[in-house]
Formats: sequence, C-alpha cells, structure tokens
Amino acid sequence: MPRAEALAALRADVATIPGVQQVTIELGEVVARARADAIVPIATILRDDPRFRFEQMMDLCGVDWPERPERFEVVYNLLSVSRNQRVRVIVSTDEATPVPSIWTVWPVATWWEREAWDLFGIVFSGQPDLRRILTDYGFDGHPLRKDFPLTGFVEVRYDEDRKSVVNEPVRLTQDWRTFDFMSPWEGITTLPGDEKVHLERQLPPPASPPPLPPKG
Repeated sequence: MPRAEALAALRADVATIPGVQQVTIELGEVVARARADAIVPIATILRDDPRFRFEQMMDLCGVDWPERPERFEVVYNLLSVSRNQRVRVIVSTDEATPVPSIWTVWPVATWWEREAWDLFGIVFSGQPDLRRILTDYGFDGHPLRKDFPLTGFVEVRYDEDRKSVVNEPVRLTQDWRTFDFMSPWEGITTLPGDEKVHLERQLPPPASPPPLPPKG
C-alpha cells in the first residue's frame, strides 16, 4: 500500500478509538489528540489491536504552554515494528490534574514519566515510582517550565570547609547586571578595549572629491 494511503487508513482507524478527539496528519505522521483520562485504554488498544500493533513507546515528553488553561501537554511517540508505522498521541492537563500513568501498558514509561514530573511537575496517577530523575532530590521547582528562572532558585556546590554538598541562594557576579534599559548593550557605545573603533566613529566623514570638469 502506498504511504499516503497507509497514513490515511491509520488516521481513520485511530479516529474510531474511544477517547480520541482529533486525528491529523502532520509532517508525514499521524497525530491524535485525546482525553487525558482515556489515555490508558487508548494506549492498550494501540498496543494490542491488530490494526495498530504499536509494540514500542519510543518517547514521552512534556510541553509547557503557560498561557493556556491546560498548560501542559504530554506527548507519546509510538512505533509499530511489525507494521512500520508511527503515531503520536497528545493529551492536555493543568497543574492540579494528574494524568493516568501508562507504565502498566509500556513499563518503560516509568523513566519518562519521572522525567516529565521532574522537569515540568506533571503528576502521573498510578505511577509507583514518581520521583526526580535528573535533578537533585531536594531541588526546588521544575526547570523546564516557562516561568522557571534561568538562574534557578538555589546553587548546589561542594563546600570544601564543610566537606559536603550544600544548597545556597544563587549569587551571580556579573558586570552591567543592573541597568535601566532593555539590553545592556543598548546603553554602551564603546566596549572595553574598543576605544579605537569609537574614536573612528567620532571623526568627521571624508570630504567628497571635487566634481570632474565637463568633457569637451
């Protein structure tokens, strides 16, 4: 079957799954948007139904859209080895509503659900091992949220005097850190060590050459 026909057939089949709200084809891949509370039965059908046979979950990740009422998306990327097809399933949730865990469908989901919890604060109900995986266990906040400060809240370092790792408020030493314009570069006409360029800017422009006499 040609690829375009196979994608169209897969799209039509996925659209029949209860809980799926919208199915599109984006960049040569079927993308299904679904209700978060239906993700476990949807995942089970996609794995077990002979029309799909998505044996592997390749990835799970979070996306933060802070301007939306349901600010988080959870994206599931699935692969069918036997049918050589892929599908992406997307569900949305807010900060207070957990997403059901799919670790019972694909046990590998535990690693990615932990990562989504650690970096975004997305809660997965039914996940027996929901703990941080990339940051320290005492880390404050979730660093991939759009409202998380670039500097973080605390600095983790090894204290030679205490002979242990300590958490301290972030202290940054940065020239021009306090400024009253949009960019520190806007208020600087000459960078340190660049005085020659600044001097050349102040020199009067060269005089225009005299006009040539008319021919003849």
